[in-house]
Amino acid sequence: MENLLGAWKEFLRGKRNKKDVQEFQLHLMDNILSLYQDLKNKTYKHGPYHAFNISDPKPRNIHKATVRDRLLHRAIYRVLYPYFDKRFISDSYSCRLNKGTHKAINQFRKYVWKVSKNNTHQCWILKCNIKKFFASIDHNILLQILEKCIRDKDIMWLLERIISSFSYSAYMSHGANMQKGLPLGNLTSQLLVNIYMNEFDQFMKHRLKVKYYLRYADDFTMIYHSKPELIEFVPHIRNFLKEELKLELHPGKVSIKTLSSGVDFLGWVHFPNHRVFRTVTKRRMLKKVSTCQVDTLEQIKLSYLGILKYGNTYKIRRSFDV
Repeated sequence: MENLLGAWKEFLRGKRNKKDVQEFQLHLMDNILSLYQDLKNKTYKHGPYHAFNISDPKPRNIHKATVRDRLLHRAIYRVLYPYFDKRFISDSYSCRLNKGTHKAINQFRKYVWKVSKNNTHQCWILKCNIKKFFASIDHNILLQILEKCIRDKDIMWLLERIISSFSYSAYMSHGANMQKGLPLGNLTSQLLVNIYMNEFDQFMKHRLKVKYYLRYADDFTMIYHSKPELIEFVPHIRNFLKEELKLELHPGKVSIKTLSSGVDFLGWVHFPNHRVFRTVTKRRMLKKVSTCQVDTLEQIKLSYLGILKYGNTYKIRRSFDV
């Protein structure tokens, strides 16, 4: 009960005006007690998802659970995140406290400086992306990974309910009946994909012994002083992902480039002594500023300026008249 009540306080932040949240709050203690009893008696069943699409900027399918289920996801996350976060490598940056994109790109730059000996030697960067990442997470493999770390059968029973509550094949009329995929809208999905990909991180660090490796969700990169050796790594990476995790490298997003030619990583194009926004990102940002409502203009500008300070963006900032 204490965890559910604590999870509710965290869940409520920024959602007080949502209609479904207000309806749940009208009978808050009854709803929480009902959820608690369902968990205690093992009669809990996950509810349906509400599907909708967003563009941020590319189209994404979001599946939103009910307030009751999202409250439970928060409660699970509160307990399991600290336990698993200690098991992750330091260079995994997605959906982790004190990590994020800015830490990732700064660490990327530090690694480049080390390999290139402060830009006095050529270095090569292998950059990869996983095809249909969230849709390809295999439920059985994920549960096997969790079982290696969690001995408590009650917790595994609950996690199986959460994981099996969604399958991408159920939302595709032509899809095979395979238990694959995690919904982008679940808080637990963020943790579960990191647990899933931690198997790959450990493979990269301990079996391939890659020293300068970073991962953010399904984007990962490694920095090396030799192009032929990077090329040799690719089939090992592809085979591990396919055989152990049933994932595929995106065929159009595997590249090996020098930093001097510009490396596109986490929204920025990186060069030896500076980094700039992608052209498409810059255009989208300027369009948003020029078309937004007057009452939200300053807020949007300040939000963008917070991002722009991490790169060479003087001309864009000037265009904001700031």
